[in-house]
Amino acid sequence: MAVTTPFLALCACVLVFYHVEATTDTLSPLDSSFCHGGLQVVYPELDIDKCLIIPKKLREKLSIVWKAPQIYFSGANKGDALKEGQIQGTTLSDYIRPTPPQKSGFHRYQFRLFEQLPGAPPSLTKQEKSSRGKWDLQAFIKRFDLGEPVATLQFLTQDYKD
Repeated sequence: MAVTTPFLALCACVLVFYHVEATTDTLSPLDSSFCHGGLQVVYPELDIDKCLIIPKKLREKLSIVWKAPQIYFSGANKGDALKEGQIQGTTLSDYIRPTPPQKSGFHRYQFRLFEQLPGAPPSLTKQEKSSRGKWDLQAFIKRFDLGEPVATLQFLTQDYKD
């Protein structure tokens, strides 16, 4: 019997440039409903386990100070590295801090966890490697037959000077 391996697609780089209508403390119903499955993203002073808007007082740290977050998946089997926040595998693209442009409103940063099929290690095309803006998430999902995400999480933030 083949064992499937979880694959975490950090899609923040793909969905950054969509303007979102939201107040500083209220998400739209669509944004609120995006998160499911028990994914948790942990920064030094911020533990994200549901869809939220990053508090203004933490936006500068998120954009300038903090490095890549720890990522946990409560649905992982006991003893799995992902349950303990120890992600293993090949890095397709390095983490880049959220840095939305000034006066551009809120931007979505999304994390999606897919179950990877055995024998189908994901990779990026030359075009995808050249620019995060050219990375077509839906084409990537289809190319590796990833299907629907096992878990999803997102946060919204804007430039810390706004």
